[in-house]
Amino acid sequence: MATTNLKAEMRDRSGADERGMDKDGDDKGGRRGGFHRKKVCRFCSDSDFILDYKDARMMQSFMTEHGKIVPRRISGNCALHQRKLTSEVKRARNLALVGYVSTGS
Repeated sequence: MATTNLKAEMRDRSGADERGMDKDGDDKGGRRGGFHRKKVCRFCSDSDFILDYKDARMMQSFMTEHGKIVPRRISGNCALHQRKLTSEVKRARNLALVGYVSTGS
């Protein structure tokens, strides 16, 4: 019984409740809450947006400045279209339509 009172006393001293929130309503982890819009796959939502390795400008929009392919969690693509996009980018790289790395340093 003494340990439960000790835990409650420690929680009161720290200023956080059992959910991990401060008295101000901020969480202790340092992350800011807010509204996050769910990313939608461009290829699923728009049938006119066609995945083609010959369209170098479209391929560049899914690549970073350093030539890396943007991951699915950032681009918002579904798994099926991300796999297709990866193979199309690799095909475009092989034909030198898109570079493997960026130029310069």
